[in-house]
Amino acid sequence: MEVFNPFSLQGKQILVTGASSGIGKAIAIACAKMGATVIATARNEQRLANTISQMPEGDHKAIKADLTSQEDIDTLVTELPKLDGLVQCAGVGSRVLCKMLDQNAIDHVIKPNLESPILLQTSILAKKKINKAASIVYIASKAAEYPSVGNAIYSASKGAIISYAKCLAVELAPRQIRVNCICPAMIWTELILQGGLTKEEMEEAQLRYPLKRYGQPEDVANLALYLLSDAAHRRACCVRCWHLLHAVSGPEW
Repeated sequence: MEVFNPFSLQGKQILVTGASSGIGKAIAIACAKMGATVIATARNEQRLANTISQMPEGDHKAIKADLTSQEDIDTLVTELPKLDGLVQCAGVGSRVLCKMLDQNAIDHVIKPNLESPILLQTSILAKKKINKAASIVYIASKAAEYPSVGNAIYSASKGAIISYAKCLAVELAPRQIRVNCICPAMIWTELILQGGLTKEEMEEAQLRYPLKRYGQPEDVANLALYLLSDAAHRRACCVRCWHLLHAVSGPEW
């Protein structure tokens, strides 16, 4: 007897941005394991190939693209099939004190974290590359609501993408397209080591979390699987992923 799996992605075409490392890589691989055909995109071709190599056999595709380039966005969208799911995970982190911010520091974060996902979404909609009743997931951050020193622009970029996603959800509701955000706290990726602390200091800091550890990319991937699946058909709002809830203290993105 066939086992019922409400989280199956069998037969779905799903695009994952930022799929060469960290959370994006974990989501892309998890989607493939759940039966989806995955289109993985990122700037690093070699890392993308590594992501694809960890997927079960299928018609998966890696497309190299720098999403801060409108030309690359146009090329990517032209190559896409009609999507059943989209996970926007590409982005960067940067810690700069407010008094040290300049246009370059702002652009470094705002372009990949806010402008690029919006422009990609616009192109996908304009070229009708997303199916009715599809699911769109943005990887935001707990930092949108919890301030920390030097994190103003990163926090602002994630807060802005949450606001954008809420409006997008309202606009796409007539087509039954779901739009959600996942807002992780601290997740062990290359990104958290860009804040100026060593790995040893981070390992010590994580002990102040209730579960004595930070999250793993796979933890976020499992929530993304739910939101992409038909099990989340009635879920269309801004979802916060409070993984390893509320640090007592310590650095946060």
